[in-house]
Amino acid sequence: MIIHHLGEEPSVLNRFIAQLRDVNIQNDRMRFRKNLERIGEILCYEMSKFLHYKSELITTPLGEKKVQLPKDEIVICSILRAGLALHQGLMNYFDNADSAFISAYRKHTSETDFDIKIEYLASPSLEGKILFLADPMLATGRSFANVYTALAPLGKPKEVHLFAVIGSVQGIDYLEDKFPETTHLWIATIDPALNEHGYIVPGLGDAGDLAFGDKMEE
Repeated sequence: MIIHHLGEEPSVLNRFIAQLRDVNIQNDRMRFRKNLERIGEILCYEMSKFLHYKSELITTPLGEKKVQLPKDEIVICSILRAGLALHQGLMNYFDNADSAFISAYRKHTSETDFDIKIEYLASPSLEGKILFLADPMLATGRSFANVYTALAPLGKPKEVHLFAVIGSVQGIDYLEDKFPETTHLWIATIDPALNEHGYIVPGLGDAGDLAFGDKMEE
């Protein structure tokens, strides 16, 4: 896996990450969602440098100009529900992309263990296309892995790019043999550990709850 860790370099990205983490700011849901969206845009901009381009002639009111435009077919698949705000950021930059949505949630089997359940999937064909998989939190890595398996019957993508805001070292290591070695991971920042419940430390808490409100647990 090819890892692009954008938070290693100082930039305005770090301000948005800091606000996501800050307990005095993160309970502002609108700002929390907006920061996820803005981080998605930054990740997309950096990723766009790796796309394939073609030259097109554009007519302006005063003449013509050749420009390099992306030629790939892209499908953006976001993991519900936390991925929705990040999905919007990706769509802001790749507005002609197709969208796919898949639900993945933790089904607890004990106080500290859980399975990842997939219950909903809506997606176009992925055959020969570039697949973006988006989820703000890459904790154990099992959501990304299970979703990729669930998408397999829809065709083989030409390329796979994972988008996350915060990840753990353990989760990234887990994904190494679950995806093709040419897979790219675009991530804003990486934290060192998971706690006994499988949450990233220091992390930011539950991204879905912070973005959309608390949910009832089964």
